[in-house]
Amino acid sequence: MTDTTIETGEKSSVNKPLFMISGGFIALFCLMALFSLDTLSAMVDWGFNFSATYFGLYWQVLLLATFLIGLVLCVLPGGKAIMGGLATPEFTVFQWGSMIMCTLLAGGGVFWAAGEPMAHFLSSPPLFGAEAGSEAAINPALAQSFMHWGFLAWAILGSLSTVMLMYYHYEKGLPLAPRTLLYPLFGDKAINGPIGLFADAASIIAVVAGTVGPIGFLGLQVSYGLNDLFGIPDGFATQALVIAGLVAIYTLSAMTGLRGGIQLLSRINVVLAGALLLFMLIAGPTAFIFKSYFSGFATYIGSFFDMALYRGEAGIFGAPGWLGWWTVFFWGWFMGYGPLMAMFIARVSRGRSIRSIIIMLSLVAPVVTTFWFTIVGGSGIAFELANPGSVSTAFEGFNLPAALLAITGQLPLGFLVSLLFLILTIIFVATTGDSMTYCISVIMSQNDLPSMPVRIFWGVAMGLMAIILISVGSGGVAKLQSFIVITAVPVSFILLPSLWDALRITLAKGKELATAKEQ
Repeated sequence: MTDTTIETGEKSSVNKPLFMISGGFIALFCLMALFSLDTLSAMVDWGFNFSATYFGLYWQVLLLATFLIGLVLCVLPGGKAIMGGLATPEFTVFQWGSMIMCTLLAGGGVFWAAGEPMAHFLSSPPLFGAEAGSEAAINPALAQSFMHWGFLAWAILGSLSTVMLMYYHYEKGLPLAPRTLLYPLFGDKAINGPIGLFADAASIIAVVAGTVGPIGFLGLQVSYGLNDLFGIPDGFATQALVIAGLVAIYTLSAMTGLRGGIQLLSRINVVLAGALLLFMLIAGPTAFIFKSYFSGFATYIGSFFDMALYRGEAGIFGAPGWLGWWTVFFWGWFMGYGPLMAMFIARVSRGRSIRSIIIMLSLVAPVVTTFWFTIVGGSGIAFELANPGSVSTAFEGFNLPAALLAITGQLPLGFLVSLLFLILTIIFVATTGDSMTYCISVIMSQNDLPSMPVRIFWGVAMGLMAIILISVGSGGVAKLQSFIVITAVPVSFILLPSLWDALRITLAKGKELATAKEQ
């Protein structure tokens, strides 16, 4: 199979039942938002509260177990096993790491990095209860942000499920699809029966919700930024044009495949992000950034299990409150990406060992992410401490883009830096758009040769869905964000077998390596 065949995918066919279920569900969501947003809101709010109340604790345990078991795999002899049927990696470490890093950071690499540390600084998480806006609130604010975007978040995106998919797809010939994650439980019924169809559809709906949300918010946020920087009217027309431009970028990228636009966008993204990171580090509050990073990280490690398993007022089953709108929301968001991210990582990680995949996902990527959050969010905290109200006033009402621009505007060359951050955000979301469009198309095409029309359809469909939702106001996109938590319920069960099966596969690989060594 040549790379050209992989990228063009002319021989693929479309899974029509899967297309009708997932596409029909998404169309129904948009129609309800257009005709009765109040009804949709009531349904989503009920589903959100139910999911957060009764599944929150399970999700917290699932993410923690996934991370810890991944660390165990790293030290087992089988961790050295090369996966994917290639003796050498398909992509360089930089190319590989760039494609992985950019996918999760799309949702949080810029706006959440500015807003979340500030939110926790101005209102300390209940576990810590520090005085709001004081120096005592710095470490808890950063530590809580690290918890939501650190080790556990990255681990659920594919540390164990990637091992499973690479084993079953490249060595056993099973589909590169979410249904394969259920093979250890249901065998052929998971591959050819309705169970597999449900698993694929649930995963597609979850990832579309998780991707359309950032696309829609990008339209709102970049429109706000253009108004702030250039005076361009902040209205639906501007928001729709921003989204249309974004859709054109990531759809073209998905059409050219892994070796084309997806890799190129990721490389541009990492270079631009690195340049901005370095500039902020030098021109910003350098000493504060380094000091707060190490002290915040120490608080993160010291309170790791307390934060990971914090239930607070919720107990085992109870109104989730703060926990539901923060930790449980993020866990639902990231889990929704889990199966398709595992597919994407399995596709770009051929020729890598189990150990290297888990180290990249569960350790390297989180450390880079937490440092990025400290540079952006930590700078905001430093500016707020030096001049109270300089960031918090703009951030009032949880205005994420205003918080970012309030931070970047206080740096040297503030206008240029702010503009570059808006561009970076567009590319960040585009990297998620192209990789998820590619993965949805792989599932729809029933093999890893996604057809061009299918890629175009899903790329454009997600953009249209975002435009439809913002046309009814920001409430439409906000409800989709809440809906992400509901979609995570079935996906969390699809990910469950990875807890024991990835360990079984790694132990079996260890025995194979030992046998080969003896011979």
